[in-house]
Amino acid sequence: MTSSDSTGFDVAKIRKDFPILDQTQAGRRLVFLDSAASSQRPQQVLDAMDNAYLTSYANVHRGVYQLAERATNLYEGARKRVAGFIGASSPDEVVFTKNATEALNLVVGSWGRANLKPGDAVVLSMLEHHANIVPWQMLAAERELEIRWIPVHDDGRLDLSELDRLLDGAKALSVTAMSNVTGTLTQLDQLVSAAHAAGAIVVVDACQSVPHMSTNVTAMGADFVVFSGHKMLGPTGIGVLWGRAEHLAAMPPFLGGGGMILNVTTEGFTPDVAPAKFEAGTPPIVEAIGLGAAIDYLESIGMDAIRQHEVELTAYALRKLTADLGSSIRIFGPAEPHERGGVLSIELENVHAHDVSQILDEHAVCIRPGHHCAKPLMRHFGVAATARASFYLYNDRDDVDALAESLVAARDFFAI
Repeated sequence: MTSSDSTGFDVAKIRKDFPILDQTQAGRRLVFLDSAASSQRPQQVLDAMDNAYLTSYANVHRGVYQLAERATNLYEGARKRVAGFIGASSPDEVVFTKNATEALNLVVGSWGRANLKPGDAVVLSMLEHHANIVPWQMLAAERELEIRWIPVHDDGRLDLSELDRLLDGAKALSVTAMSNVTGTLTQLDQLVSAAHAAGAIVVVDACQSVPHMSTNVTAMGADFVVFSGHKMLGPTGIGVLWGRAEHLAAMPPFLGGGGMILNVTTEGFTPDVAPAKFEAGTPPIVEAIGLGAAIDYLESIGMDAIRQHEVELTAYALRKLTADLGSSIRIFGPAEPHERGGVLSIELENVHAHDVSQILDEHAVCIRPGHHCAKPLMRHFGVAATARASFYLYNDRDDVDALAESLVAARDFFAI
């Protein structure tokens, strides 16, 4: 097994922290290449969550007994870890949700309903995940909004030649930081600057970028940023909405219930301040603790080191797959590894993506076939589905070699 890359990034050592990867399938080492959908978890995260349940679990914020106070401190400690990890000005700008989809719906349902009126325009891109399309379409149908689309080049990069025209009079730009299909890193500096110059707020779907590279939301300049814990070594059931304090203060609550109020009478209610205003009901307590542990793990390795490792691994994968499969493979997205993340969406000539995935599974290689919740982008590329392999810090060149070998086997099997 390849133990490290040219930067000294020790994948073999890291992999030992992930119990699920220490298994075989049909006599082959398991190769997990579906982290863009959901990453695996290190033992440190599993232990932190187990310890919380075993020693420190109670409902948070309202109990005054020691166990409840300990649970509250752990939960709010996780919020502080998230704030520090993404460069937020204050933990109060960090709202916990059940996932990024809920976070996007919160922005649309709260900020959108409070600020958008019939005839207003929202700008999206053709790279967006359905979670950053459908909530806006739902509100557009309700409010008679106009949705405008930033087109995409054939190499997966956004076509910003008409950006000023698209943003003219728009109230919001909602865009991904990194495509979950092509791996494209969008030109956020230009997008944010142009949107604000046009008077629009900026919402960034950072689900694919936050787990893989250093993130500073303050420097990014966006108004809202969302991401999910389960794509960054944390558990499912926990997502994050970061929002500028002034926006969160002005927005109405999204869900009603316990925990989000200052007072309730028979005549009405007074909401609490953010972030409590947006965290109705019992929150994902242990999930937040797990996310905090995942951040500790990522920071112990270093986000810049993770990014550099994945750039090198992606570059190797592009060379290897092209060399081994030639014209029988089409890889979507930018050709330059520094312009993309470690996501490779593949079309194998004359082989459906689901058939590719099934053959690869026989080789113990786990990839994701389908439209990846990005049907508008699939239609642009003229395909119904792709076979997507996605890398993370626990993948190495041996994994890429296994991917290439199994793709050759799939091609040859269906060529018979």
